[in-house]
Amino acid sequence: MWILVWKQYIIHLITMANKELDNSRISKHLGQTSQYKSAYDSELLVREPRSNNRVYLNIFDDDLPFVGSDTWNAYECSFLLDNGRPVTGVVKCVYSCSSKYIVESKSIKLYFNSFNMTKMAGDKDKAINAFENTASKDLSRILQTDVQVKFQDGHRVNEKVDSPNREWDIDDYDNVDLLEDHKDFIYTQYTEDPGLLEGISRERDFEQKFYSGLLKSNCRVTSQPDWGDVFIHIKSKHVIDAHSIKNYVVSYRDECHFHEEICECFYKRLKDAFDPSELLVMCLYARRGGIDINPVRASNQDLIDKYAANLIDVNAVHIKTSKQ
Repeated sequence: MWILVWKQYIIHLITMANKELDNSRISKHLGQTSQYKSAYDSELLVREPRSNNRVYLNIFDDDLPFVGSDTWNAYECSFLLDNGRPVTGVVKCVYSCSSKYIVESKSIKLYFNSFNMTKMAGDKDKAINAFENTASKDLSRILQTDVQVKFQDGHRVNEKVDSPNREWDIDDYDNVDLLEDHKDFIYTQYTEDPGLLEGISRERDFEQKFYSGLLKSNCRVTSQPDWGDVFIHIKSKHVIDAHSIKNYVVSYRDECHFHEEICECFYKRLKDAFDPSELLVMCLYARRGGIDINPVRASNQDLIDKYAANLIDVNAVHIKTSKQ
């Protein structure tokens, strides 16, 4: 027992030391005044180890308790044809949560902006393909994983929007934001507290789906606010108190983490509290700096295919929340 505790303590100290180093690296762009380059530059990309946040949650890269992906939509992307004509569109990037690294958001914004005055090809379709191949190669290299990239221009953007898989329909979820607060209840907890989660045990599995638009957290480096919606699908031998879900969402209000870390914290806390047979968490964030980030984590791939197929399909346009 003491050996395990000591091991975790040593890992924690090493992680904190590494985090300081990594934060100094990602601060190359975050919180700094940046020059927007007029020519393509892959060296603008900066990565961040996922392990920095996972260790304190007892999540380890070689034994992940979930599957999932991170989906990024970049709305301010453009490049030139050989004759100087601009091409504009939305770029969708998808990569697995099993990757060792995540990409830092400002670095990818600066990277995409470096294409603005870059000539890709003479023909529009060839130029789009060249952009997709270049971005996929660069992102895959720095993140050491396969990154899918799709450039969706005005003619392509609606190709799969009418998919019969609607992914999430808010009407199918219990909207905890609509719950009346208990009499005399005062919100005071604005740092993440799993002790807020409550439920009543039962003998058989019970399926529940919760939604909240009250999610607010802050960037780990700049402390800028991030606004989002969280969707939870859970099946467990508990009847979970919806009020406790709402209070727990609110408790993230002063937390400083990246979007992916918030989603994984939600997942781990729910897993530890209720030992579910099925669990899916989606955190769909509003765009900041022209980019929105949408992590999804689940206990099995079938849940993602059922509730988030278009989110993780690089060729599809997933349904947006009101914030997006």
